[in-house]
Amino acid sequence: MIEERHWISLEGQKLALVLHLPGPGRWPCVVACHGLGASKDSEKYLLLGRELPSAGFALCRFDFRGCGESSGEYANSTVSGRLADLQAVLDFLKPHEMISSGVSLLGSSLGGFVALHSAAREPTGGCVITWNSPATLRGLTRDAGGDVAGLGPAFFEELDRGTLVDAPNGVARVLMVQGERDEVVPPAHARLLRNAAREPKRLHLIPGADHRLTDLTHRMEALRESLTWLRRHHNGIRP
Repeated sequence: MIEERHWISLEGQKLALVLHLPGPGRWPCVVACHGLGASKDSEKYLLLGRELPSAGFALCRFDFRGCGESSGEYANSTVSGRLADLQAVLDFLKPHEMISSGVSLLGSSLGGFVALHSAAREPTGGCVITWNSPATLRGLTRDAGGDVAGLGPAFFEELDRGTLVDAPNGVARVLMVQGERDEVVPPAHARLLRNAAREPKRLHLIPGADHRLTDLTHRMEALRESLTWLRRHHNGIRP
């Protein structure tokens, strides 16, 4: 396996990116989008960085601005800002000589919400996979605590404007992986995401799983389902 580390310049700041490649050649690529308060070095993304190349996919994990090794302040995070970060990563990958055509997106929690909006704006030729992602941010306030409490006014002002408060309609080739006992994003959100997506689409419920897929057996189930979906629906890949 080949591992590359890169820095992407964006609006005077830097995004930290790690690209895992199966080896020499050209490979289909998956970009992993982390959620609020997480980073590219969270256990889920390290797992993806190990397992996806073994299955023949390049895996790109990166830090949104204000998280992990990327510059910026977490308090300044917004959905639109994270969309800009993801677009910068996709633009960086387009000319990469070891990435084949089409990029799929895999996002956990808010990362999946961002991935869906990105795919709605500009399809990448791949599919979209969400792990425990919200269908709407309506009603979210700083009082929710946890990672939300560290967000600044810009995040909530953007929600009040309503432009990026709901997941988009009409995105195709979407797999929604959802924990049955998610204490942060209840399963009702996954059902709304399924209703909003176009075929092919699928909702996979993991019995007993929490928001972070803390139990390794639940995390591995999410991984297996994601790989099955990628093999069926990533551009140029056949089951």
